[in-house]
Amino acid sequence: MSVYDQKIWRKNWDEGVGDIPASSWETTYTRAIRSTFDKFPDKMAIEFLGVEVTFSELDTYSNQFANMLIENGFTRGDIVAINQPNTPQFVIAYLGALKAGCIVSGLSPLLTEEQMQYQLNDLGSHGKKVCLVTLDIVFEKRFSKIAANVPGTTLVVASSIAAFLPKIKQVLGKALKKIPSGKVTPVPSKTVLDFMDVIKKAPKTLPAVSITPDDVAYIMYTGGTTGPSKGAIITHRNLMADLLVVHNWLKWQPGGGLAVSGFPFFHMGGLFFLENCMYLGWSLPLIPDPRNVKHMCAVIKKYKPDVLLNVPTLFQMLLKSPEFRKLDHSTVKYMISGAAPFPKESQEELESVVGKNKLIELYGMTEVCASSMMNPVVNKKKLGTVGMPLPNIDLKLVDPASGKEVPLGEAGEICVRGPMVFQGYLNKPEETAVTIDADGYLHTGDVGVMDEDGYIRIVDRTKDMIIVGGYKVFSSKVENVLAEHPSIDLVALIGVPNPERPGSEIVKAYVQLRPDFSQPERRDALKQDLLAYAKQHCTPHETPKAVEFVNTMPLTSVGKVDKKVLRAAARQMLAIR
Repeated sequence: MSVYDQKIWRKNWDEGVGDIPASSWETTYTRAIRSTFDKFPDKMAIEFLGVEVTFSELDTYSNQFANMLIENGFTRGDIVAINQPNTPQFVIAYLGALKAGCIVSGLSPLLTEEQMQYQLNDLGSHGKKVCLVTLDIVFEKRFSKIAANVPGTTLVVASSIAAFLPKIKQVLGKALKKIPSGKVTPVPSKTVLDFMDVIKKAPKTLPAVSITPDDVAYIMYTGGTTGPSKGAIITHRNLMADLLVVHNWLKWQPGGGLAVSGFPFFHMGGLFFLENCMYLGWSLPLIPDPRNVKHMCAVIKKYKPDVLLNVPTLFQMLLKSPEFRKLDHSTVKYMISGAAPFPKESQEELESVVGKNKLIELYGMTEVCASSMMNPVVNKKKLGTVGMPLPNIDLKLVDPASGKEVPLGEAGEICVRGPMVFQGYLNKPEETAVTIDADGYLHTGDVGVMDEDGYIRIVDRTKDMIIVGGYKVFSSKVENVLAEHPSIDLVALIGVPNPERPGSEIVKAYVQLRPDFSQPERRDALKQDLLAYAKQHCTPHETPKAVEFVNTMPLTSVGKVDKKVLRAAARQMLAIR
């Protein structure tokens, strides 16, 4: 029996944590959250730029949105694509879509016209009707240009980002150009509605729609390392399983909490956190622009949250803020980080500001409905690891080439199996077959190393591994080493083809410098210093052979470094040469 079959990590679970019966998640999310609306009607559910919405109001608004969908011919299994930042409109549309038996899909407001068209048409395949919930500025600038090319999108509900603010703030915001806005016009063959009209006029009663745990709740799109993004199909059973397993792990209680997060809801991680807060009856101030550190600090100061959740880059942005460092963080019980590597040194710095043993790093992905590994709440947390497998999950690490399990201490691809594993990719059966094997294990594409206690350290993506003369270079390992250099703000490694050795690559580092090191006249000397530092702390095949400084590191919509952009820039540079 292998160490993975023995589940050696169980010995380090917190007391009282264990597998929960599968019958627990034989329900739907809409059924599960009914008690929240009944128990906490007058409690603040969400807050947006000073406007508070109670659970009772949220229940009514989402009923109205659901009834609007039904009145416009939407039935069980049709799609609601929500193209909003973290706004009340997103939360209302999300809950309303599920109440109508529809499927939710997050659609990033940062997508290009081409990407937006691809996702809407992918969702609208097989005769499914699609409702687009969008911003007026996105409607004017992007959707109006592709409207004729998305025939399955029959209904559009648009609003200003500030639609929930008092009229005087809306007028002043637009006049001072602090609130972006656009013109919403009729579109041939489509029904176009104003979001605020919907929640003023539609019936307020809960629609009588019957759905089952097997019904699809979400189709959430993964970024994709290469090629177009893929829609991961997630049922109510999948999401309820992950939600209940995570609650069992964290011992979160209903009713009492308040959380702050800049994680966007159009990403699975942000949506899962929203889903948790709604299920628990926790209050959640909304952060429409996570890069607005000043606003996030003001929200933290006002509401004194129990939980902070962000991707590592957002925590690092907060650490640079004097306002964040001066805040009273005594009410914060946990900080949760996930979705990207978080250098250990930055984790230690964050804990020095907010409090020791408060950071819980986790691991997950869209295809597992968000979470599959986490550090313990009470027992030892190992900074720099993503913790250990959660209950009800089988896990193994395998050699990506042979598929054979690797011993403890050796790097292997993380493979997980459990009730939260998704159903497959929309319209991509071949990719589904490659991702989920015959034994039901999801091949994550992430490479990890498990220690003797069952804690896992992520060392790379399989597609981010760099091959240098037959040696595997794990980019995240080298990035963590280089991140300790005092001049580096952000660093990312990629492999570029070695023209002198076909099949081998050259390690290239892209570096964003800290402001006090960014003077142009210092860059040549800094480059040499960084290369010398790398040679001192890395093996010869890990040491970058090229360093390129960037003014701003390209980030994805959720704050991860976008290596696709860096690879494209490197390819373009090679082509020019």
